[in-house]
This record gives sequence, C-alpha cells and structure tokens, in this order.
Amino acid sequence: MFNKSNKDTSNPDPMQQPAAAPKRNAMKSKAPSILSGDLVLTGSIVSEGEVQLDGTVDGDIRAGSLIIGEEANVNGEVMAETVVIRGRVSGSVHARQVQLASTARIEGDIVHAALSVESGAFFDGHCRHASDPLSEKSSGGAPASAPKAANKSDDMPPAPGKSSVTSLDPPLASKSSA
Repeated sequence: MFNKSNKDTSNPDPMQQPAAAPKRNAMKSKAPSILSGDLVLTGSIVSEGEVQLDGTVDGDIRAGSLIIGEEANVNGEVMAETVVIRGRVSGSVHARQVQLASTARIEGDIVHAALSVESGAFFDGHCRHASDPLSEKSSGGAPASAPKAANKSDDMPPAPGKSSVTSLDPPLASKSSA
C-alpha cells in the first residue's frame, strides 16, 4: 500500500501536471483581472488580457482590453487595444478604440484609431488619430520635433531694416516733417 501510492504519485502525476498547467494558463488568460476600489497600486500593470480597474494606479498600464471604472484613478500612461474610461486618467492614452463615458475625466493626450465621447465627458489635452497608435511613443516623435525646429527659426529676430512691422507703419521722417 505504501509502494503502491509512491508508484501512482511518481509516474502519473508528473505527466499530468505539465499537461494540466497549460490548460490552466489558457483559462487564466481569458478571465478578466479585476482590481477593486480599495486597491492602491504604485507601479506598472502589464497584461495581455482584460483588466478592470476600480482602484488607484500610480504608474503605467498596458493591457489587451482595459475598463477604468467611475471611481478609478490612473496617474500614468495607458496603452491598450480597447479602453473604456469612466473614471480619471492623468496621462496619455494610446489605444485602437477609446470610449470616454460621461463620467470620464482625462488630463492628457489621446492617440487613437477610433474615438467615441459621450456628452458630459471632460477631456483636457490633445487628440490625434493614428493608424497604429500602439506603436507610437508619447515621449516624442516626428510631429513633436517638427514644430520645435520651426519655432527656432521664428524666435530669431529679423534682420535690421527688414522688419515686416515697420513696413506697415508710415515712415518716421514723414511724421516728423509734417
């Protein structure tokens, strides 16, 4: 009876455990991750699946699908295939599909392929359409550097005697002689 249990646990169990582990991982990846309202997380969240956030996150979130609840707060960058925002986000949002509910409050830029905004949503930032918003970096790209180059040339003072402002005014000599 002791030998029998050793044979049963040593031979069949190691074979069954590796076969059962991939099934569990596959099942876990399909289940949504729910972060409750009393949760305060400092750090980044990375998930290939669905994440539902009802708490506070001070950090970046990268997910396949993200739902930010009415009481949720995110202070950081959000990147996902689809994002439904009902709460607060302070930071940029990069997603293929973005939905801003009437209770949403966004303070940051949104880069999207599709955007829908309900009446009552608050959005303070820039909104830009992109065919692949997930591949673009929020820290800087070609559009951000191009205006800087243009501003540098605009900041230079005009050459003496070639100012466009003086050409609009009547000559000073005619004012003093008249």
